[in-house]
Amino acid sequence: MAMTRKTKSKIEVAFIYLFFALMFIIIGYPLAWTVMMSINPGTNMLVTQLIPDTPTLEHYIWLFTDPGSDYLIWYKNSVIIAVLNAIGSVIITSLIAYAFSRYQFFGRKYGLYLFLLLQMFPALMGMVALYILLTTIGLVDSIWGLLLIYLGGQIPFNAWLVKGYYDTIPRELDEAAKIDGAGHLRIFWMIMLPLAKPILAVVALFNFMAPFMDFLLPQIVLTDPNNYTLALGLYNFINDQFSTNFTRFAAGSILIAVPIALVFLLLQRYLIGGLTAGATKG
Repeated sequence: MAMTRKTKSKIEVAFIYLFFALMFIIIGYPLAWTVMMSINPGTNMLVTQLIPDTPTLEHYIWLFTDPGSDYLIWYKNSVIIAVLNAIGSVIITSLIAYAFSRYQFFGRKYGLYLFLLLQMFPALMGMVALYILLTTIGLVDSIWGLLLIYLGGQIPFNAWLVKGYYDTIPRELDEAAKIDGAGHLRIFWMIMLPLAKPILAVVALFNFMAPFMDFLLPQIVLTDPNNYTLALGLYNFINDQFSTNFTRFAAGSILIAVPIALVFLLLQRYLIGGLTAGATKG
């Protein structure tokens, strides 16, 4: 019997390792090809090698030094939108979630249901209305108009996530603070925000990543190449005049990970707690 259990345990461990190996191949192989493609000489994807004979950084240098490259402009636009989207989402979401978690008001229950319903529909379903709105207020073909869509579109999901975390914070802390004379704003600032750092770090990271990864919304909203984000710019990078320049496209794609990795490292100590403890109560 003991031998049978031991054999069964070894088989389970073997399947676990096999699963991880398969996931590593699925995720790591395309990434390895992209990295190697970015240091291959030439421009044609079909003649690149997984391990190049003469690796080069010429494509990375070209992105930042060549007068014909708008890569730095796209990078700057993406970073501006990402930073403001992360900060704005944290501020707006934390206030909305606090109201739904701690206040009792008319329409609170149905407001939460409305947030849940809105999560089921992508922002693209309302792009006609959003485009008309941006045209009306003069923000079409503007990074500020795109930022406005990001901030509004993320509210339902983020509000549910942060409210669930707020609900896990004991209300006794609020009551004790009220006895000491603290108002709602002081309670929110001195008690709720410090305790909610993990979930707010998750919200900040997700909303920082979104502008770097999104392609469809910028394609609809932006038309001027000087306003492109990285995803839209790199697509046009290989779709128009540089249609065979996949090696430079690969170099530009790899560099997208740099700011995301920096923000991840900055928020790392909060992320595990935020991902595991959020959205546990309704």
